[in-house]
Amino acid sequence: MAKPLAKSHYVGPGAVQAVVSRTLSVLVDNEPGVLARVIGLFSGRGYNIDSLTVTETEHEKHLSRITIVTRGTPDVIEQIKHQLERLVPIHRVRDLTNEGVALERELALIKVSGKGEKRIEALRIAEIFRAKVVDTSTEHFVFEVTGKPSKIEEFIQIMTELGLVEVSRTGIAAIGRGPVSS
Repeated sequence: MAKPLAKSHYVGPGAVQAVVSRTLSVLVDNEPGVLARVIGLFSGRGYNIDSLTVTETEHEKHLSRITIVTRGTPDVIEQIKHQLERLVPIHRVRDLTNEGVALERELALIKVSGKGEKRIEALRIAEIFRAKVVDTSTEHFVFEVTGKPSKIEEFIQIMTELGLVEVSRTGIAAIGRGPVSS
């Protein structure tokens, strides 16, 4: 009788897994050093963080939510989640992407320089994207735009042609759909 094959955590030589992007919601104690430990887990294992946002969300309980966007094979993503769950100050790790369509939003401040037709065109495009003018002079605008990361990327690409000077982005804030807490 043949022995059953041992299950491995690693992909075999013939198997190929696609790299996927995942949005993780991590609920942690709001105390010094927690963010450093989470980031240390990623950097120590060679994982990249594409976006990172952190803030206290439950003041009475002193809990913060860390929203992390990262990429890897499905096996690597599972490994990241399991390693995060083992860190002491972490209460919960949720894969918002895997659980269904998460609501993801980002804010960006975008400085554009220009005069004449380019200035008029930048204002017209900003109106289409529902971007607000938060600072202006005769030679520049600073736009505030919020929305899905893809919308912000598109706005930045268009503004590049019209005199983009500088971009500052917050990173993605995400929450799961439905009545369950993320």
